[in-house]
Amino acid sequence: MKYIDDTVVMKRMKSRLKYNSIWKMIFLIATTLALLTLVILLVRIVTQGSGYLNWDFFNNFGSRFPEKAGIKAALIGSVLLMLIIAPVSMILGVGTAIYLEEYAKKNKFTSFIQMNISNLAGVPSIVFGLLGLTIFVRMLVLGKSLLAAGFTMSLLILPVIIVASQEAIRAVPKEQREASYGMGATKWQTITRVVLPAAIPGILTGSILALSRAVGETAPLVVLGIPVILQFLPDGLLSQFTTLPLQIYDWAKRPQEAFQYVASAGIIVLMILLVIMNSIAIFIRNKFQKRY
Repeated sequence: MKYIDDTVVMKRMKSRLKYNSIWKMIFLIATTLALLTLVILLVRIVTQGSGYLNWDFFNNFGSRFPEKAGIKAALIGSVLLMLIIAPVSMILGVGTAIYLEEYAKKNKFTSFIQMNISNLAGVPSIVFGLLGLTIFVRMLVLGKSLLAAGFTMSLLILPVIIVASQEAIRAVPKEQREASYGMGATKWQTITRVVLPAAIPGILTGSILALSRAVGETAPLVVLGIPVILQFLPDGLLSQFTTLPLQIYDWAKRPQEAFQYVASAGIIVLMILLVIMNSIAIFIRNKFQKRY
């Protein structure tokens, strides 16, 4: 008895191959349009801003004259801000992930906490700016300082780091933990010598992506009242500062056409900073992936 009709099978295969070709073409067009838009944007930024990339641009402070405008205060401010955000957010984020995955009991309360952490990852950044303004600027009287902005931006990226760290820790095979316990290691020794080294690639990937978001954020800093132009460098954690995104935002909204080119030069510097950060993360991640 013949259960399969070859004619029907070939007819259906032709229909499936036709739909496959159509969807493949649609996805190819979508990818091409996205890449083309990105290339056009990069070419426009590079052609407009490359002429302003010189030593004076890096050594001058902000100015109302485009030929004298520079990013010295903004670049130093962005670097100092990241030096605050990185340790605060990563220590709190990874520590929270370790507790939730390794120590906390699996019950309704921890599920409620997990759900809220995931929801916080999608909250608009301006909400964190309002939170930082209320708590750090006014209640703790930190003012419009590096410390207040660093804590606010740490809160912004903390949920992302927690979720990424949890996924990385959860991906470590249970057999490695059981082998460590079988050798007589304590829970803390297992976490620090087995779980964390194996989870570091995933933790770093999520953390660097979150830090890259913090570098490019403007809305929370605007809410905090951080100035866009400064004629001095920060001299402490409670000193005022400015950042590259704020400086670029100020230049881009000015009516003079020359400032649009200066803003493009600032965008180039910001992109280079992001590329360096991601390159360091990829290097460390690949190094640990070879070991574990």
